[in-house]
Amino acid sequence: MLIVAGLGNPGSDHAGNRHNIGFMAADEIVRRHSFSPWRAKFKAQVCEGDIGGERVLLMKPQTYMNLSGEAVGEAMRFYKLTPADLIVLYDELDLPPGKLRVKTGGGAGGHNGIRSIDAHCGPAYRRVRLGIGHPGNKAQVQRHVLGDFAKADQEWLAPLLEAVASEFPLLIQGEESTFMNRIALATGGKADKPGKPERPAPKGRSHIRQARSQGPAVKPPETGPMAEMLKKLLGKD
Repeated sequence: MLIVAGLGNPGSDHAGNRHNIGFMAADEIVRRHSFSPWRAKFKAQVCEGDIGGERVLLMKPQTYMNLSGEAVGEAMRFYKLTPADLIVLYDELDLPPGKLRVKTGGGAGGHNGIRSIDAHCGPAYRRVRLGIGHPGNKAQVQRHVLGDFAKADQEWLAPLLEAVASEFPLLIQGEESTFMNRIALATGGKADKPGKPERPAPKGRSHIRQARSQGPAVKPPETGPMAEMLKKLLGKD
């Protein structure tokens, strides 16, 4: 069994917030696949279904974002699951709108919902980061994440959520790279191509290139016949 938790804040006032994109993704997964009706359990709204040959408990914690780990941790303890059995969907400021990345483990990146889940469940779970973009000013972050998506955002938001739900079996089966590539293609982006990683220049290489471009530094000899000749030419004693 796997637990898939979409993060957000409960209540109609928050339903359209950027911070609630995790809830939106969870709702789209339910619409796309065969799940039981939502019901209250584990301080969350939960439903069950099968995706990619795996039994899935889908959760929308109702504890408010900052305490999301209370709900998820309670469900994990009940089913005796580990962080490897958990997938979390949430909003990511550091990704452009409509972009998606999957990673296992890592830091909370300032996200209070992730920080809470790390504290209650441990950090070694899969994280589906759904890009909402950054407002460009740290002082505007709270207003940005708690603000509703604009009508223009639907041009990328709807295709993203539909693609996440449609391709979710790949993620369930552990095909993270294929999942991300399929999402990119479905949302008008480009799939990542495997290739050799860029190799950073060895330390000091830039200084060598700079020195070569400027030519070698020539220091006149201080002793010997050549030095004596230079002194006479320059009129030095």
